[in-house]
Amino acid sequence: MDSQVLVALALSLVGGLSTSIGALFVVLNEAPNLKILGLLQGFAAGLMLSISFLDLAHNAINSIGFLKGNLWFFGGVIFFGIIANFIPEPTLAPSSDVRGKKKSGDEGGKDTLKKHRRQVLYSGIITAIGISLHNFPEGMAVFLGSMKGLRVGVNLALAIALHNIPEGVAVALPVYFATQSKWQAFKLATLSGFAEPLGVIIVAYLFPSSLSPDILEGLLGAVGGVMAFLTLHEMLPLAFDYAGQKQAVKAVFLGMAFMSASLYFLEISLPQEMSL
Repeated sequence: MDSQVLVALALSLVGGLSTSIGALFVVLNEAPNLKILGLLQGFAAGLMLSISFLDLAHNAINSIGFLKGNLWFFGGVIFFGIIANFIPEPTLAPSSDVRGKKKSGDEGGKDTLKKHRRQVLYSGIITAIGISLHNFPEGMAVFLGSMKGLRVGVNLALAIALHNIPEGVAVALPVYFATQSKWQAFKLATLSGFAEPLGVIIVAYLFPSSLSPDILEGLLGAVGGVMAFLTLHEMLPLAFDYAGQKQAVKAVFLGMAFMSASLYFLEISLPQEMSL
């Protein structure tokens, strides 16, 4: 393996595995109550929406044009909308149904809590998938940055590492709440970060020879569409249910503002001729 690829791989591991730091913040504390969970789900939804609209879709439109960029984006929305019809959704039963079915107060409470946890786990897995898809092009950026020079690669890897810590929290928190397992929460958050070194490997060995830049930008735009669909379809309703609409909306915009600032920090870490 080329030495430059090894350096880029090491730098991407620094950035990608910082999701583990975010997971540690979660597992070293007690599992949150439902309201806190709802607020943090709203924050995570803000992160995902900012990545989708202000990063992936925005870059696709700037790179391949308004029409093509939108076609790729909404193609991703439609594609995953069709797939979502075949995915069983762990929805909460209405409270009247729960009261009618439960044999005792304790059994009804346990049943409701189990459904809450199943729904939250589903949301956590969705978040992990979305974050992984976002981390993949960041690995590509680390590789291209390290080709410009070690200083650029190190600066970019450190910026991405800081940027990924709250993403680790967003993945680990719902998994910890749902499973009560610190190991499962830590493991899934860490695995979501491995998409970055995978991005390095793919761009180093496949991208130069087999994938045109326009197709790559289009695919990333489609990923933005998938992430937007998942966020609006799954994460936002959960945040509204648990934290209330007003508080959840505030958390969403806080998450969007945080991710926008983080993306700006990444952008100024790159040379002018490069872009995330």
